[in-house]
Amino acid sequence: MCGIAGYLNLDGAPASETVVNAMADLLRHRGPDDAGAFASGAVAFGHRRLSIIDLSAAARQPMTTEDDRYVVTYNGEIYNFRELRTELETLGVAFRTRSDTEVLLKGYVQWGEDLVARLNGMFAFAVWDNHTKRLFLARDRYGVKPLYTCRVGNTLLFASEIKAFLAHPAYSVGIDTTGLVEYFAFQNFFTDRTLFNNVRTFPAGHFQIIDGADGVDGMRDPVQYWDYQFVQPDSAGDREEYLEEFDRLFVQAVGRQLVSDVEVGSYLSGGMDSGSITAIASRDLENLKTFTVGFDLHSASGLELVFDERERAEFMSYHIGTEHYEMVLKAGDMERCMQRLTWHLEEPRVGQSYPNFYAAKLSSRFCKVVLAGAGGDELFGGYPWRYYRAVVNDDFPHYVGKYYSYWKRLLPEGVLEKFLSPLGGTVDAVDLRGIFAGVFTSHADKLTTPQDYVNHSLYFEAKTFLHGLLTVEDKLSMAHGLESRVPFLDNDLVDFAMKVPVEMKLGNLGEVVAHNENEPGPKTRKYFQKTRDGKLLLRDAMRRYIPDEITQSVKQGFSAPDASWFKGESIDYVRKRIMGKDAGIFEFVDRATVHSLVEDHLQGRENRRLLIWSLLAVEEWIETFLNQRSSDVAMAAGKI
Repeated sequence: MCGIAGYLNLDGAPASETVVNAMADLLRHRGPDDAGAFASGAVAFGHRRLSIIDLSAAARQPMTTEDDRYVVTYNGEIYNFRELRTELETLGVAFRTRSDTEVLLKGYVQWGEDLVARLNGMFAFAVWDNHTKRLFLARDRYGVKPLYTCRVGNTLLFASEIKAFLAHPAYSVGIDTTGLVEYFAFQNFFTDRTLFNNVRTFPAGHFQIIDGADGVDGMRDPVQYWDYQFVQPDSAGDREEYLEEFDRLFVQAVGRQLVSDVEVGSYLSGGMDSGSITAIASRDLENLKTFTVGFDLHSASGLELVFDERERAEFMSYHIGTEHYEMVLKAGDMERCMQRLTWHLEEPRVGQSYPNFYAAKLSSRFCKVVLAGAGGDELFGGYPWRYYRAVVNDDFPHYVGKYYSYWKRLLPEGVLEKFLSPLGGTVDAVDLRGIFAGVFTSHADKLTTPQDYVNHSLYFEAKTFLHGLLTVEDKLSMAHGLESRVPFLDNDLVDFAMKVPVEMKLGNLGEVVAHNENEPGPKTRKYFQKTRDGKLLLRDAMRRYIPDEITQSVKQGFSAPDASWFKGESIDYVRKRIMGKDAGIFEFVDRATVHSLVEDHLQGRENRRLLIWSLLAVEEWIETFLNQRSSDVAMAAGKI
């Protein structure tokens, strides 16, 4: 796990090792153990190292082949690197280190672009061929590891984090107003845009080839080498066989991700996903350390009264036998971390992410690697109340319309244009429905059954919501020099999960189809009673490892009681940051509309906690990145 940065001058101008070192230095939190740089002709690579596998100096990066033809800068872990190394050795390839970096480099020499399809892991890397002057960029299947690119004039920049671009003299920070529209529509980015001008997210499951010898004409579009394919089998098959196969693959996945030359710990939220991972990992790791973040609920109310999962986590720790550590967040902890959080997260994504920041801070005190449960919900149907909103449709456009309405989650219907009115015609120029539909790179010619539409919803959420969660998970763990691993996103386990019949994930398809949406009277309670299933196969499989009290519990997210805190202990902070006369956000959003929406929350008329968080996050982003020159921000990094 590391941080990478680099650039290629497409006009052939010489690249500077000094500049790329400065870029990499802004990523030193990702790699506090070592640093390295490479510059040759028009290309320069930088690297910051967090030593996890092969801690010796021989494994430092950028790494070159013995003949100096190829050089790599790489971030991530290749969990099947030992198998690939054995295969390469049978082909006569020799190795100098025990690292997965060298396997990656020499695998590229041997197989070229076909290498990426062989990799089981999380990665973002760049390879430069000194002979052909070709740059190769690639990112893992799911987007566990981040990678960004930026084209400024005749220079192509790339890095693990956007802040590295601030150190390059060609880049100047500005806001991408189209990206801002997209964020306030979905509280996420469904395209490759960010809030930073000219900066794009390199797509997961893609690689790109840039022929430096051909100059600007050498830029090729990224090529997709993998995508999710959720399919409904022709026949359901035997449930016991699915259970046994899941068990085999899950144990294998966790075992693969325990490979490390440093200590590995695990998050333990009290839920099923992290509990299952911890239970399997503890069989191989003696005195496994586990970590939970809970919340002070003295001022919470309503549904927030169950947000603290410490009791269940403690029960799981006792059951499994781990060395357990906890942190309790209180009102005010968000304010205390917002500056550092914004610097490291760079672009706000799904949900309120500051609890993840504190979870990583806690874990980093005890270990350098932590296991996390991301992916279990998206693969096995953990959000049934979402899928059931759009399981009966006339056709694909009808489905898109229903699901699109649900995912425009921040603002009431019809308010976005007024909310962003200072942007003028920008909002009208953004085809938000087209952006939503564009997530589906392909869809079946004939979609007829609820199962078909559930699989489309699983695809959509894996491509968007999960990708956002992974971005948050990576950046906020690496903010503390902590490597986060996600066993549910093992290639073999994912390939299996995409072929599990929908009926083995969700239990109430028939009931929901029969539900009459025009039925008079209150239906909310009835609706949610029908949608509190999900992850049925996973629940049954995990009963052999964790107690029924956990496997049969209701799905709960990792959220703080911010709805109460925003109108209670944190009300002065909210008013000062996003309702004050000097707030920078009002250059882009309408003051009166914001005041009205926020007051609805503060007065208890509506729950606008997600919107308030997003406004706070964008306001902090403006102050951190937009209202300072890049050099000022870069200097501030040493203090954050």
